Amino acid sequence: MAQAPRGDSGARRIAKSAAAFRTISEVATELDLPQHVLRFWETKFSLVKPLKRGGGRRYYRPEDVDLLRRIRDLLYTDGYTIKGVQKLLRQNGAKVEPADGPDEEPGLRRQRAALEAVIGELEQLRKMLRGG
Repeated sequence: MAQAPRGDSGARRIAKSAAAFRTISEVATELDLPQHVLRFWETKFSLVKPLKRGGGRRYYRPEDVDLLRRIRDLLYTDGYTIKGVQKLLRQNGAKVEPADGPDEEPGLRRQRAALEAVIGELEQLRKMLRGG
């Protein structure tokens, strides 16, 4: 099996198989996210449920990592809000596809999300100007 470098110590360990469970630090590194974001997402997305063992240690299954990757992409790339992703999860379960459908280009989804955010801000400004 391939070996991956470990930390600064120069020691090596055997790389995990694709089906192996991952720790929160491994998932955070793989998804380029801080660990606290993963813990926060557990509170916001009910489908994100890593196994917890002694001392509260989290272990993520490969399908958990796939779901977290999709949530990250929807939030950070496609411009969805947490509520928007929650709605997609309620509608589609673990198979999260944007409401636009998989055929729409990601650039168009980002533009749509940006325009919807601007519209929301304009609506809030209108309410403020009307005194509401």
